[in-house]
Amino acid sequence: MKHDSLADVFVIIKNTEGVGKKECTVPASKLASDILKIMKDKDYIGSFDRIEDGKGGKFKIHLVGNINNCHVIKPRFFTKKDEFIKWEKRFLPANNIGMLLVTTSKGVMDHHKAKKEGLGGQLLGYVY
Repeated sequence: MKHDSLADVFVIIKNTEGVGKKECTVPASKLASDILKIMKDKDYIGSFDRIEDGKGGKFKIHLVGNINNCHVIKPRFFTKKDEFIKWEKRFLPANNIGMLLVTTSKGVMDHHKAKKEGLGGQLLGYVY
């Protein structure tokens, strides 16, 4: 039984990129959709399509080979708008490489956009 669908999405993407395949399927959810849109906008993945299978759906993702690592952050730490540097040092390999994914009062966004808008929130995961 799967408990964390977002962790499943990150693990499937990371493992599929690791073996060099160009597409994968992950379980669909609203949160996964928001995360995949951000990853697509930042060119970590290519296009993705929703496939209805009668069990909640799946996303078919076209990979471009730009992901070195991606993972969910557990527990989902709460961060203030001026604490992102602490979390960047902890989860990202270097300054301005990768992004933290944050859920805020204005939806899911990367930490760069949250900094610009002056928002804090809960950390969901990271990608670089």
